Amino acid sequence: MRELFHQTLSPACRKIRLGLGEKKLEYAATLERVWEKRPQFLALNPGGEVPFLMDGGTGVSGAITIPEYLEELDCAIRLWPQTGPERTEARRLHEWFAVRCETDIAQAVLLEKINPRFAGARERERGPDMAAIRAGLDALRRMLDAIGTLSDTRNWLAGDALSWADLAAAALLSALDYIGDVPWAHNEAAKHWYMRIKSRPAFRPLLADAIPGLPPQRQYANLDF
Repeated sequence: MRELFHQTLSPACRKIRLGLGEKKLEYAATLERVWEKRPQFLALNPGGEVPFLMDGGTGVSGAITIPEYLEELDCAIRLWPQTGPERTEARRLHEWFAVRCETDIAQAVLLEKINPRFAGARERERGPDMAAIRAGLDALRRMLDAIGTLSDTRNWLAGDALSWADLAAAALLSALDYIGDVPWAHNEAAKHWYMRIKSRPAFRPLLADAIPGLPPQRQYANLDF
């Protein structure tokens, strides 16, 4: 049985959960509190970061590497397009959502809003950096506009078929939607694209997430929001 070590609101981890679901690959999800530096986890993954996938005796680390590993498995469902131009476009968008957008948005909004609630007294006293949050939300609106433009002209973000690019974008938005920070009224086309992907069976485990002390916003699990 594959085992995915993850954190609930990590967009990178959520993307891998979505990918495993779309590919219909069975796995066990293990919540890993990386700040605890568990010796058992570090023995498997000296880098100590998530997502981390154990597949039999093979350990695979990283939000970019794990999708490539999963695509190499003997699985009928592929999440990279078959044609060269679409595959190149899917990889371009995947990297943009998974690296640039996660840095500009998730680290600015999620970490600033959530970390002080679960950190030590000094961090709670500091409070969130509102300038960082505002910059992150500006970047989020730009991301929604890009998704809206792509979804207006394509079936999915990179072309005709669902790809890792869609999963990376949806994973990031779902984490922000959990805390109610996605301005869905900003771009209707992006909202409709998200409603489509949110309705897929692979999304159901994410919609069941609930963090003790930080419950999801009311609209989070609603498919028609």
